[in-house]
Amino acid sequence: MKQHTPQHERRRPFPDQETASHVRAGSTLLVVLVVVVMLSLGAYTFSELMIVEMEATNIYGRSIQSRELALSGIELAAAYVGDRTEVDGWNSYHNPDQFQNINMVQGEIPRTSGFLSIVAPVASDSQSKTIRFGLMNESGKLNLNILANEEVEVSLDLEEDIEFDSAIDRLMYIPNMTEDIAAAILDWIDEDDETRSFGAESDYYETLESPYFAKNGPLESLDELLLVRDVTPELLYGEDTNRNGILDPNENDGDATLPIDNADGVLDSGWFAYFTVHSREINIRPDGSEKINLNGTMLTELYDELEAELGPDEARFIVAYRVSGPILTAEDLASGGSGTIVGGGMSDEQALNELANGLAKAMFSEEGVTVTRAGIDLSGGGVYSINSIFDLIGSEVEVEVDGQKTTLISPWSADPATMTVELPILHDLLTTSKNQYIEGRIQIDEARLETLQGIPEMDDDLANAIVNSQMTGTNGAPSTQISQARQTTGWLVIEGLTTIEQIRKLAPHICSRGDVFRAQSLGYFGQRGPITRVEAIIDGTFIPPRITYIRDLSNLGSGYPVSTLQGAAEE
Repeated sequence: MKQHTPQHERRRPFPDQETASHVRAGSTLLVVLVVVVMLSLGAYTFSELMIVEMEATNIYGRSIQSRELALSGIELAAAYVGDRTEVDGWNSYHNPDQFQNINMVQGEIPRTSGFLSIVAPVASDSQSKTIRFGLMNESGKLNLNILANEEVEVSLDLEEDIEFDSAIDRLMYIPNMTEDIAAAILDWIDEDDETRSFGAESDYYETLESPYFAKNGPLESLDELLLVRDVTPELLYGEDTNRNGILDPNENDGDATLPIDNADGVLDSGWFAYFTVHSREINIRPDGSEKINLNGTMLTELYDELEAELGPDEARFIVAYRVSGPILTAEDLASGGSGTIVGGGMSDEQALNELANGLAKAMFSEEGVTVTRAGIDLSGGGVYSINSIFDLIGSEVEVEVDGQKTTLISPWSADPATMTVELPILHDLLTTSKNQYIEGRIQIDEARLETLQGIPEMDDDLANAIVNSQMTGTNGAPSTQISQARQTTGWLVIEGLTTIEQIRKLAPHICSRGDVFRAQSLGYFGQRGPITRVEAIIDGTFIPPRITYIRDLSNLGSGYPVSTLQGAAEE
């Protein structure tokens, strides 16, 4: 009987077939492993990318936030400039409560808390290490636009055959200034095409490889000075490359790192620290109403206004001064006197006053017609003009009262106690000009020594005394109390730095306030994070104040460490 092999009997594979099967199974596992690794790597890369993107977004958002914090500081400063109704407590020089480390964004941790500070250097610090929390008054600098176009004294020394230009003389006190550059700067700004001695007008600039014309108009920013012959960035900006007013290590190491400096331990701040094109004062009362013009042409109206505000004795003395002028003392004669006879050495405004006085005389020149106030005949108009409020302090006047020669003594004595109380009141109420703005006067409390030395009638001893007495305490730190006490330039007399006779000569050229400010605002976080630094000009002669200029200084560096901004305020 035949035997049949079962159909379903499995044949045993050959040895090499079995090996091939194992190889194929291992390859699949390897492929799966590679795929898993690739997917894991991709997921990890994507995760890292998302983390980086999130961090970048966070950094960008914090940068935007720090910039908004800095801009908020500028708005805060503008609001403070616009709110000066409480003059006694108003202090822009050093006010840590208002300007230091102000918390604008409340965060759960320091890293998410946003702050701002408004910082300025202390100009009188010879080592350039001290900062203050406040604004920089542009009136502490020399206004080039006003200097170039004001009527200047030009005289000729016949023996030496040298021409003297008072505007150039004021510029020559500035460090690194030369007569050639001073004349070129004035020629660039003044309105005429006449070249000063050693100066340069368009005929010079047209010969350059890239020719251009002299501006013959006011500067809009100090950067324009780089177009003036021989003015260089080194002269304009000095060693203070990050514009923080502090002597940083890289600004005192010679040529080891930029900028190249002389390593003398003194910061060369450049002409930016001495010049401005923005300064001016608003000539109104703190509440926005008009001041009383002491040189008003209608003496009857002047008397009536003064009587209503100050009283009859004060009004009588002031109109008597306008009619007869002061009794000159020996000190007055030695110093040139006070007050100005209308017609002698007049300004344009005084010339208009003389014309108006002539019209007033014509109106009341009919026989038998006189106009009097407090027994004083005012029909002749004002013969004398008043140069400053200090002309009225501690002076005497001889005038006819009811037909009798009478000596009137000023209601305001020159003793320090009286001046401390009365001068701020008179300053806010009275003026010697009808102009809405007063331009070009130097704010002595923040001016540097060289700026003070260039002021007409200023001597070196007084200039040094002012710098040494500027608003710093005995520890050298900026003082809030001193800045609040000096509301007028009368502090020079009150503190014994000068005499009433000398300040009468200085007063037309100096001021204690100024209404245009430079603010440097920093926005930052309580811990780590970006810092934004912006600089702005705030013009307080407008209501509300205007921000007329703004620049981001962040590319120059933070300028100040956060620890300094957060530190305890020095008083």
